[in-house]
Amino acid sequence: MKTGMLEVLRQPHRPTLFKSFFQGSFACSTARRAEGKRFDLVINSGHDTLLEKDYALLAAEKLLTARDGARWYLIEETPGEYDWSTLLPMLHAAENQGLEIIWELAHFGWPSHLDIWQPAFVDRFAAFARAMAHVMQQEGHTHPFITPMNQISFWSWAGADAALFNPGVTGRGRELKQQLVRASLAAMRAIRDVLPGARFVLTDPLVNIAPAEDTAASRQEALRQHEAQFEAWDMLSGRVQPELGGEASLLDIVGLNYYPDNQWRVDGAPLTPPHPEYRDLSSLLQEVWQRYQRPMLIAETGAEGDKCAPWFTDVVEQVGIAMERGVQIEGVSLYPVVAYPAWADSRRSPDGLFGLPDANGTRPIIEPYALAVRSQQIKLKSANQPE
Repeated sequence: MKTGMLEVLRQPHRPTLFKSFFQGSFACSTARRAEGKRFDLVINSGHDTLLEKDYALLAAEKLLTARDGARWYLIEETPGEYDWSTLLPMLHAAENQGLEIIWELAHFGWPSHLDIWQPAFVDRFAAFARAMAHVMQQEGHTHPFITPMNQISFWSWAGADAALFNPGVTGRGRELKQQLVRASLAAMRAIRDVLPGARFVLTDPLVNIAPAEDTAASRQEALRQHEAQFEAWDMLSGRVQPELGGEASLLDIVGLNYYPDNQWRVDGAPLTPPHPEYRDLSSLLQEVWQRYQRPMLIAETGAEGDKCAPWFTDVVEQVGIAMERGVQIEGVSLYPVVAYPAWADSRRSPDGLFGLPDANGTRPIIEPYALAVRSQQIKLKSANQPE
């Protein structure tokens, strides 16, 4: 019996969950920087005025699933009142181009009239999510894909430990993580009250942290930091801190964001090949799969400049290795699919498959990147042909 189960687990996985395996993620953060200025990357990238064109670009490249944002701060500018004028054009443009959207409800931003630390924040987010579900229902979308709170662990660290953006404090990361988990759980339950068929993509970075030196203390600290990446998913599923309200049925699709700098040592030094502590992506994916046994999505991945194409190719190769070992990976999403000006610091952002628009609203395509994507699409199609 045990042998039979092992054989089943080792059967190669063939993805079926999304409209397309290769996908595009639009930058849609609405965070406030430490000085208080809000950065809306939907606006900064020009995506807000180029919806039809941007979605058509994805459709032309056969990227038929995309991640995009329902910007809460604009929809609920007045407490308890919802203005869907920024969402409905996105919804209709995606329909026109035959795209399936994974909707993010809170990507590091929220309405100015709310205090994120108060219980009312959870209630208002759940009410917004319920209202969003009603809109989706009215528009005929009965089985949408939704991300309630994007990257809970990263947001908690960046916003409440490192003070990189809102809420812009230190020493309160765990408190914020718990609050974001409460809000996510409340939102998912509200959505499923209206749309029982809704699916949830719960994203966070996939990382590997290694010891800085060969000592017991350094190895223990590396393990502690490495395990911390799972805490939000464990809270959402009720594995830890069940008083927050988590339950296994709400840990639906695990979204993993993975970049070239997602492996480091506990002293902050980057971890790259051929360092012996560096781990192949396939190994990290197997670790997540063994822990949760849930469908997985590489929700964001990308690199800069001439590294874009080789990075994408390497990621897909590692994903393929994991899938051959039975790991249920349902897609790989390029981030950002269209370029945007860097906002978090002075460094460049990962480059898009499509560049910033010119005066006529035309985006250039990055040909080496596009060729790498098309090559992998052909390989995937070939691999999925019946024998």
